[in-house]
Amino acid sequence: MLRESLQDMGGMMKRRAILIASMLAGSAWAFGSLAAPPEGRGNGNGSKGNSGKGNAGGNNKSERGRRRDGDVHADLLYAGITAVLARRYAIDLGLGGYSALPPGIRRNLARGKPLPPGIAKKMAPASLLGRLPRYPGYEWRIAGSDLILISLATALVADILYDVFD
Repeated sequence: MLRESLQDMGGMMKRRAILIASMLAGSAWAFGSLAAPPEGRGNGNGSKGNSGKGNAGGNNKSERGRRRDGDVHADLLYAGITAVLARRYAIDLGLGGYSALPPGIRRNLARGKPLPPGIAKKMAPASLLGRLPRYPGYEWRIAGSDLILISLATALVADILYDVFD
């Protein structure tokens, strides 16, 4: 009798352990699928930052308004193009040889912050603008060797494509 009771308890404990393990695995799967990928990895909800494949045409409506979930600056757009593709456009158009910003100023250049004072900001050439995605209320600027997307309403940096004009 005691032996049968112990076997029943052992079987019950195994079932309980299997149930708990399956619940943990299911919750890890469910919550893992909701988590955003690390910056520049994967495509999360379909947005594209500085890595991944950009939109070659630049005017695809599906690229407009893409934002990443959990972003502190959710009101700002991402560029919708990669730095590699923008660099290819710049090389094709003969744009390059720009010197990089000094390290101290470049560290202050960040998404969601205003442009640091003292940066020589240039408008992107029209030939390049024709290839870049267009967003109402945003404009492309060049600072050093970087291409920057600026929100006109807030004058904040929306996205930075580093070393496009090396």
